[in-house]
Amino acid sequence: MPSNDMAHTLRRAAIAVAVVLLLAFLIVHFTKAHTEHALAHASRDAANSKPAVDVVIVHGASSGTGGLTLPGETAAWYESTIYARVSGYVAKWYVDIGDQVKSGQLLALIDTPELDAELLAAKAKLQVSQAQVKVRQADATFAASTYARWRDSPKGVVSEQERDDKKAGDSSALAQLDAARAQVNSDQADVDRLTAFEQFKHVTAPYAGTIVERRIDIGNLVTAGSSNSTTSLYRMVQDDPIRVFVDVPQSAAPDLMKVGVPAKIFTNDLSGQSIAGRITRTSDAIDPKARTFRAELDIPNPGRRLVPGFYVQVGFQLQNSGMSQVPAAALVFSAGGPKVAVVNGDGTVRFQSVTIGRDDGDKVELSSGVSDGDRLVLNISNQIVAGEKVRVSSDEPPGSSVAMRDR
Repeated sequence: MPSNDMAHTLRRAAIAVAVVLLLAFLIVHFTKAHTEHALAHASRDAANSKPAVDVVIVHGASSGTGGLTLPGETAAWYESTIYARVSGYVAKWYVDIGDQVKSGQLLALIDTPELDAELLAAKAKLQVSQAQVKVRQADATFAASTYARWRDSPKGVVSEQERDDKKAGDSSALAQLDAARAQVNSDQADVDRLTAFEQFKHVTAPYAGTIVERRIDIGNLVTAGSSNSTTSLYRMVQDDPIRVFVDVPQSAAPDLMKVGVPAKIFTNDLSGQSIAGRITRTSDAIDPKARTFRAELDIPNPGRRLVPGFYVQVGFQLQNSGMSQVPAAALVFSAGGPKVAVVNGDGTVRFQSVTIGRDDGDKVELSSGVSDGDRLVLNISNQIVAGEKVRVSSDEPPGSSVAMRDR
């Protein structure tokens, strides 16, 4: 009997396990089927849904002027790299980076033992040449008096040959005197040259400005010249006034390629304040590679609010051109030229060729191709083709630019 009970228990356990496995199989099967059905439904919805796009609307033009802001860079009025004019050793330097210096102020002193020795030798040589002139002067005086006596002697007392010999001696003495004097002049010029170089032992500032770089220290060997193998002593700038360089697109040439156009200079370091200026000079020529021209503004800078090398924004006011201004993000470039994606009234996309009249960077002015009220797609996906229906997320989404005519 016990064996029958055990067998019965085992059969009941096997049946229970089979039931559990069957239930688990059914649960997994129906869950998988439900998930696949949901995914298929979502896929169909996604396939049938219209892609959402952001648009801007082209509005009508208004009178007045429009702003054009371009990047610029400040540059020093003067910038000089100072090299040694004589070779030697740095005996002393007197100014460091950031120091304000005056014109002619002593910057450094160079010890020049070789130059000093050359100058002493040149002065000694000059003294020898000057003494030689005195000797030649005495010889010339004696030769002249001797020739005078022989010249004035009666004929027959001295021979003509002797008289000619004394005359040649007189001429030779005068020639040697002239040569000695020429040597004095040459030696004096050498002394003057070395004396002038002695002045370059004192390195001075060429103008009033600011020291922005020092590359010497006491004991450094410096070499005269400014070749690639020569180390400079200082670099200094004068930044009052200061220059501002701007590369202006050729589309703005009619308005900005002229002297006196007002502008405002902005930089993050001015806490939102601006500095007024005017175009002082332009290149009067378009760079064929960049299609821009260089404009320069001279800005008074007494408080040194600007320093050379600053990145700035330069704002100009341009006359209304009558063209439609749209964000650059609305343009699509292809082999056929620039285009915009226009959303028609039925929600389909149409690609329209346009003509760029002026490129202001983040905004572009179009001279043809768009009309008032056109809805232009921003940053259109390359998956959207002409004739495809789209869903406009907002005619004028918050934070997006609105295409307008120049104001």
